[in-house]
Amino acid sequence: MGASPIRTAVVTGASSGIGAATAHALAAEGYRIVGAARRQDRLEELATEIREAGGTCDTVTCDVTSDADVARLAEVAGPTVQVLVNNAGGAHGLEPVAQADLDAWQLMYDVNVAGVVRVTKALLPALLAADGEGIIVNVGSIAGHVAYEGGAGYTAAKHGLAVITETLRLELFDQPVRVTEIAPGMVRTDEFALTRFKGDREKADKVYAGVAEPLLAEDIADAITWMATRPRHVNVDLLVIKPRAQAASHKVHRQDSRGALRAGGG
Repeated sequence: MGASPIRTAVVTGASSGIGAATAHALAAEGYRIVGAARRQDRLEELATEIREAGGTCDTVTCDVTSDADVARLAEVAGPTVQVLVNNAGGAHGLEPVAQADLDAWQLMYDVNVAGVVRVTKALLPALLAADGEGIIVNVGSIAGHVAYEGGAGYTAAKHGLAVITETLRLELFDQPVRVTEIAPGMVRTDEFALTRFKGDREKADKVYAGVAEPLLAEDIADAITWMATRPRHVNVDLLVIKPRAQAASHKVHRQDSRGALRAGGG
């Protein structure tokens, strides 16, 4: 019997958090990983870890707001891609609309919305060439479906991503590619909250204070891998995934240092 054909999975934002965990999970399923992110040193660590575990990983230093970087990503990915995980994103600030930092808003839009479109546009021919195995998994957020105070810039961007996903599914309804979105709730990763609060560790830690079991990056990676490995006729349009402690963006079950239970925003 001949060797199994190589299947390629492209993961953006692969240098840490959900992206890195997803790269590991898909590599364990036998995919050749093409990891893309801005930090080459972290990508090299990822590639080394995957290779030491017996997997295959190529890396591309890539800012999804750059046409040239994304073109290079498509070149490294090759003519056939089975999985695209649009994970690069991020939140910046929690100011109300009246005090909005429009530079931060623009950055969130450029990465979470335009960046996803740029990468998808560049890789769509390779996904369509995958003989019905192609799937796009857009990593959104519950912020893309429910608004909350102080989060308008991020929720606007993630709502945009959700609508792009829906529109793309309509436009590609007769093409051999699946279009999906995963919308995580509270996920504790090394950098998401730190980025939002410009490196303020105290503020970042308060996001998860008293929450015994927030989701981990590995939980989301497991769900993404499940979505990507469904039979080719199965399209998981939207998967909302939250920790048990989180009923909504603003309603989270927390426990204070004395063991008392309280509700609070997430």
